[in-house]
Amino acid sequence: MDDSTVNYQKSNISDNNFEQCIKCTICTVYCPVTPVNPDFPGPKQAGPDGERYRLKKPFFYDEALKYCLNCKRCEVVCPSNVKIGDIIQSARIKYSKKSPGLRDRMLANTDFMGNMATLVAPVVNATLGLKPVKKIMDATLGIDAHRTFPSYASEKFTTWFKKEARLNQSRYPRQVAYFHGCYVNYNYPQLGKDLVTVMNAVGYGIKLLEDEKCCGVAKISNRLIDEAKRDGKINLEQIRRAVLEENLTVIGTSSTCTFTIRDEYPHLLDLDNADVRDEVMLATRFLYNLIDSGKAKLVFRDDYKKRVAYHTPCHMEKLGWTIYSTSLLKMIPGLDYVPLESNCCGIAGTYGFKKENYNYSQDIGRPLFNQILGEHVDLVATDCETCKWQIEMSTGMPVANPISIIADALDIEATRRANSVNLK
Repeated sequence: MDDSTVNYQKSNISDNNFEQCIKCTICTVYCPVTPVNPDFPGPKQAGPDGERYRLKKPFFYDEALKYCLNCKRCEVVCPSNVKIGDIIQSARIKYSKKSPGLRDRMLANTDFMGNMATLVAPVVNATLGLKPVKKIMDATLGIDAHRTFPSYASEKFTTWFKKEARLNQSRYPRQVAYFHGCYVNYNYPQLGKDLVTVMNAVGYGIKLLEDEKCCGVAKISNRLIDEAKRDGKINLEQIRRAVLEENLTVIGTSSTCTFTIRDEYPHLLDLDNADVRDEVMLATRFLYNLIDSGKAKLVFRDDYKKRVAYHTPCHMEKLGWTIYSTSLLKMIPGLDYVPLESNCCGIAGTYGFKKENYNYSQDIGRPLFNQILGEHVDLVATDCETCKWQIEMSTGMPVANPISIIADALDIEATRRANSVNLK
């Protein structure tokens, strides 16, 4: 066998399992992009079918793959467990010749933008809400003028935690580590505060990772792979220290951050996390398991009365963990629980901010928006921060993480007593 034959065979090897595709097209039926965007070839053609051609000749790559949300809904329904979304994202990373522009870098560098914005949050929030500013960003950066930006906080969650909470956490006999993510740190510290409240009430102290970086999902979707891999390595170092050296479980309040660390790191960034993956989980899963095993109890206020609909984020559906969040919500006696049909909200992180994607984003989410408005609820619950932004902007309804709803409904002192929380 000569060298040319060997090189040809190597070029026709894929890191993904596209060979397992049985061409049933159920992925295409379940794809939220295909019905609204005729330019997107669909997950079957873009994924396993396209991979067969791309391995032979890279010029078969289609830039229309940029319209994929990476929502993983195709993978949820695939009967052969083909990593369709990973195939598409890997192809974009490997073959696309379009370099990320200024807009993409701004949207993806959440730590840099967050650190800058929180220093002058009132000015930034007011400026980003001005119509002339939105029109300028639309014309110059390609950030759609219709998109509403999430507000920045004047004080980062990490700053509050160091000043107000850190010293008290060591008083609790049991501990967990918390991957707070960019949203909690820069946009909505209250969610992090609510987690501290709930976990303290059941007898757990919170420890932050020492040098946490963005999970990398925005950088991955904008093809800033070197930067995403750099941040991922740092995060894994911190997670390993917490899990392997301190024997702590690492919990998060974002379904997307948790999914990225557990599943995207090895599949898209080639970062091996097998030694710690099972100890990285959503806070609702950790809390539910405590209650289900009899290790914790929640006691709720008698006066809490709300009608709440739960939206399952796409990455939450891929994780298979919706049951934990919804079960916790159903434990609240005064909560009238309303399940929503499985629909993508359409924002997909930075995807829905881009001018070329905005209309598709809204069309994808419209069935969800209409259902929410038709249910006449007081509140929508979801475990994804970008789903929260999309639903609030598109329906006008308030949206909260299940942890925040639990914190609001909880009788703190009664819960402490029920869990016999004795501080050191």
